[in-house]
Amino acid sequence: MDVTKRKVLGILNKVGAVITDSHIVYASWLHGTAYIDKDALYPHTKETSRLCREIAEQFSDDDVEAVVAPEKGGIILSQWVAFHLSKITGREVLAFYAEKKSGGFIVERGGARTQLRGRNVLVVEDVLTTGRSAKLVIEAVRVVGGTVIGLGALVNRGGITLKDTGNVPRLISLVNIKLNVWDKKDCFLCRDGVPVNADIGRGLEFLANQEK
Repeated sequence: MDVTKRKVLGILNKVGAVITDSHIVYASWLHGTAYIDKDALYPHTKETSRLCREIAEQFSDDDVEAVVAPEKGGIILSQWVAFHLSKITGREVLAFYAEKKSGGFIVERGGARTQLRGRNVLVVEDVLTTGRSAKLVIEAVRVVGGTVIGLGALVNRGGITLKDTGNVPRLISLVNIKLNVWDKKDCFLCRDGVPVNADIGRGLEFLANQEK
């Protein structure tokens, strides 16, 4: 394991963001035994800042002028990555976020529609699972005239590639983890009666649907 991956996993474990040996229902409704709870990271500003600096350093030579991330947790990432890029490069790097709307994302708050036009933009995401949110944010940035130079993520747990994200020039994730997932019909945890974790993912929704 390389130094960066060891460091990142150490921080995620420290804040309780790595959950194993549980019965998880993911946003995709697939089932599995492990989960990266990014929401457990964000209350810890020092650790969040350290991880965002790691992302910033990966793109310090890419002439990034603005950072965009999907709401809600991504807003925190956008701010910190832009902050560190500003310190590293010695010039202001702007931070924006994309809002969910009509099944996609739009980028408009803070004057983003004019501020991003013609600028080099780094899109950041916490956990890449299917890559769909990141791809939609990349499309939203391009709609307003921004030039997406790359995608940076804390964790790539879905084996996401450049092609999956709309062919951005660079995709950097601090940690690549392959988590095994199953359809409900193939889930041995369901078969063996292992309780679903209702505190994370879509566990609570899954249980509610089972009761109907």
